[in-house]
Amino acid sequence: MFTVEIAGRAIAVTNADEDQARDLIESEEFLEDLTIIHSDGKPIWDGKAKLELRTATPDEEEEFEDADDLDEDDEAEDGEPSVVFLIDIDDEEDEEEGEAGA
Repeated sequence: MFTVEIAGRAIAVTNADEDQARDLIESEEFLEDLTIIHSDGKPIWDGKAKLELRTATPDEEEEFEDADDLDEDDEAEDGEPSVVFLIDIDDEEDEEEGEAGA
């Protein structure tokens, strides 16, 4: 398993092999998602900070396994790696309320 870090902060873990994980963090879709998905009212990624890939720690692997157990109904297609965020992700409803109040 591999962990994606942004500016030294672990944000997600994937069960992809190293090549798949590198492809993931370089994919336009994933990078766009990081600018759209919010945590604490801010985009996860500003589009500028450096993204790094490293081997996941045992604690990160455990978080992945715990989340994967919860999402059995929403499993990825066979052979497709899964990604679990290690940070709190804002609910879409929270984001919409924040935009309405702005």
